[in-house]
Amino acid sequence: MRLKNFTLNFSVQFYKCLSDDSRLRMLFLVHQNQEMCISDLEMILDFTQAKTSRHLSFLKNNGVLNSKKVDQWVFYYVKEEVKDLLAQTFKFVEKDQQLQKDLETFKVMYSNRTLALNKLHSKKWVK
Repeated sequence: MRLKNFTLNFSVQFYKCLSDDSRLRMLFLVHQNQEMCISDLEMILDFTQAKTSRHLSFLKNNGVLNSKKVDQWVFYYVKEEVKDLLAQTFKFVEKDQQLQKDLETFKVMYSNRTLALNKLHSKKWVK
C-alpha cells in the first residue's frame, strides 16, 4: 500500500520527522536495512536508550515507522506507505559523510555478530 493522499497535515508531520538529524540518521539506517531494533540503533549511533526510544516513538506516532516483536527484541521498520517518499528523500543525502559512517558502523557490527538482527538470523539457521 502506497501513500495515495499527501495531505497538508501528514506532510507537516512527515517533514517534522526529518527535521532532526538524529531521527534522520535513524530513518536512514532503518530504511537501508529494512528493519532495526533499538539496541542496534543505540550502539551504531552511540545514543542513550532514552534518546533512541524517544525518537523512535516520535517516528512511530507520526506514521513513519511501525514495529514488531521477535523474541526479546522489538524491530522497527518503515511503513509501506512512506517507503517511496523516504527513498526519494534519501537520494539527496545518501552520500553524506555521517550517514555513510553510520552504515559502515552497521556493517562492521553486523559482521562481528554484535547486532540483534544478526543474532536472530543466525539463531534461525542453527536449529
